[in-house]
Amino acid sequence: MIDLRDVSVTFDVRAPLPAARRRPWRRHEVRQVRALDGVSLRIAPGERVGVVGRNGAGKSTLLKVIAGIYAPGAGDVRVDGRVCPLFEFATGFEMEADGWANIRTRALLLGMDRREVEAKLPEIAAFSGLGEFLDLPVRHYSTGMFLRLAFSTTTAVDPDVLLVDEVMAAGDLGFVEQARARMDSMIERANIVVFVSHALDLLGGLCPRTLWIDGGRLRADGPTPEVLESYRREVLGSA
Repeated sequence: MIDLRDVSVTFDVRAPLPAARRRPWRRHEVRQVRALDGVSLRIAPGERVGVVGRNGAGKSTLLKVIAGIYAPGAGDVRVDGRVCPLFEFATGFEMEADGWANIRTRALLLGMDRREVEAKLPEIAAFSGLGEFLDLPVRHYSTGMFLRLAFSTTTAVDPDVLLVDEVMAAGDLGFVEQARARMDSMIERANIVVFVSHALDLLGGLCPRTLWIDGGRLRADGPTPEVLESYRREVLGSA
């Protein structure tokens, strides 16, 4: 389950001062940006929940709070079960280590035990298609090779809670149909799925419930058709 109670996240951002206020010794100021503002929600086992909102609304911050990547500045977060974030693919990778070592490290960080990692190692390697390149340090990989390794390792996990950000999903990795099928299988295996997407039709077919995040606040939480209708009407300007 996922339970957020009055959760807020604030970032300190260094921004340039307006020209009239600049001085030789002070050209920047620190501003506070509220990424999440008093968000409360509960997601029960078995739910598939979509998340919509404009760019910068706080959607990715919400996922990172659920994943434990960001700690809330205020409020309480409770997440029960193994969490797999299908984003932030670079986390846990060491550029000087070879592909095999990086598979093991990433898998351990995702919650697998050592026996499970070793059992799944051949399957992960085969799906990556990297072959003998797994013997080389990751710093020699192209961007596409690195993403293959990261995606193959991440999607080998059997998660209780799966967090998907469309921006980093399979469609952007170059695996095309093979990667999409693997991600679909992972979604089916997960107990809870939280899916951030701008593809509203996709959410309509996958998620019975949708959250609308607007300016860091939970603007709406309800049946997907109702939330998407409100979102389209106000944000996209269509009924």
